[in-house]
Amino acid sequence: MTTTDALATAPLNPTGSPAPFTPPAPDAVADLARRVAGPVFRPGDEGYDAERSGFQAGHRHRPAVIVGATDAADVAAAVAFARARRLPVAVQATGHGLSAATDGGLLISTRRMTDVTVDPATATAQVAAGAVWGQVVEAAAPHGLAPLNGSSPGVGVVSYTLGGGVGVLARTYGFAADHVRAVDLVTADARRVRVTADRDPDLFWGLLGGGHGLGVVTGMEFGLVPVARLYGGQLVFGAEQIDDALTAYLRWTGTVPDTLTSSLGLIVYPDLPQLPAALRGRHLLQIRIAFTAGAEEGERLVAPLRAVGPTAGDDLREMPYEESHTIHRDPSDPHAYNGDNVLLDGLDAAALHRVAALAGPAAPVMVVTQLNHLGGALATGPTGGAGAGAVGHRDARFALRVLSPLGDADPEGDLATVRKVHAEVMAAVEPWRLGRNVNFLLGEQQGRADAAEVARSTHGAAARARLADLKAAHDPENVFRFHPYEV
Repeated sequence: MTTTDALATAPLNPTGSPAPFTPPAPDAVADLARRVAGPVFRPGDEGYDAERSGFQAGHRHRPAVIVGATDAADVAAAVAFARARRLPVAVQATGHGLSAATDGGLLISTRRMTDVTVDPATATAQVAAGAVWGQVVEAAAPHGLAPLNGSSPGVGVVSYTLGGGVGVLARTYGFAADHVRAVDLVTADARRVRVTADRDPDLFWGLLGGGHGLGVVTGMEFGLVPVARLYGGQLVFGAEQIDDALTAYLRWTGTVPDTLTSSLGLIVYPDLPQLPAALRGRHLLQIRIAFTAGAEEGERLVAPLRAVGPTAGDDLREMPYEESHTIHRDPSDPHAYNGDNVLLDGLDAAALHRVAALAGPAAPVMVVTQLNHLGGALATGPTGGAGAGAVGHRDARFALRVLSPLGDADPEGDLATVRKVHAEVMAAVEPWRLGRNVNFLLGEQQGRADAAEVARSTHGAAARARLADLKAAHDPENVFRFHPYEV
């Protein structure tokens, strides 16, 4: 897409930020502060750095103005202010998936908008823009219900769902986006609207999986599923078992029912004293399991994996859904990282072994590798059709994800090496490549040599054309330009 921004004369461009923008005058910012309930920050203000920072510590927004929104009225006022002054708008809740940082412009921080309401009669949840998955899990559990959350309780609900959302129960119930009933949106001309499939089917489709950039979502209503307990946890294998376990896992994924969602993770733990002795300096394979049809059947299904040989860990068990975050054990503290992914229509054991070698102890940087088993309801959609939203590449059988931490001493140097290693890992599975998943692009994507290819890879040609038409219709001045996906 090459839609021209009529105000800033800059195209929608994932390869770099547009020209610098003139910061608004102090008296204008002071007037904005009087018109919103939340705080307003400029560079140099106390609280500015904390407000622009998120979970992703390696990349941070650098806005001319930040509005700490408390409700949809604050968001609308911020968008109107920015549009009147030709300032582009970025949005941040938790900052886990920051992939295009604003340099100048206006940042709307939604972290104060955390309301969550569960209606057990309709099995739905209504959440505000800054709510995180842990809140929804906690609110739904007393009613025997669960959301289609991801692996980390601290991830923001809205951005995750707008990207599609591949979660703990993905193969059983599909993408989180498939269960959305309504989206509360502030448009590029600062109107507040409620978008549903009945009222505006095209915009509803584009918001759910399209990669953002069509407005600021201030709230969302979505369906919950009747899951109170799971059989799940991890099987962990040491270095001597990794090749056999990889082969067994790949074969096993072709036999399991849609009620079982799984992934494998490969990690070389650094030899650091702050790590538990059982992990320090070890190369481990973790197979993560989430099964909704009972512990007895779950035990039967995982028997072929246990037959690989001695495990370094095995905590598979029946658990309340509130403990689902313990399956993946994602880190909870902010840190610097960069990540990439590729969606695959197949895979063989030789390529998977090559991936493990490239990302293993001989790699020049630490690489955390994850292979998600897809299919099931992810492919068919919630009603056996194409699904409710613009999620790309639904026919993918696997998602291969790579993530590497970035150091504080030379983050730019680290980033160059990380991208080189990630590209080598991706090349190992090239014969099966379909594209990329929006949610799994982690870390600054602007400035990378293949940025245009990355932008195109998240959707097929027909979906990109449809999304381009939506962008032209709903944001012709490209107010919401700080997202990396050229649709």
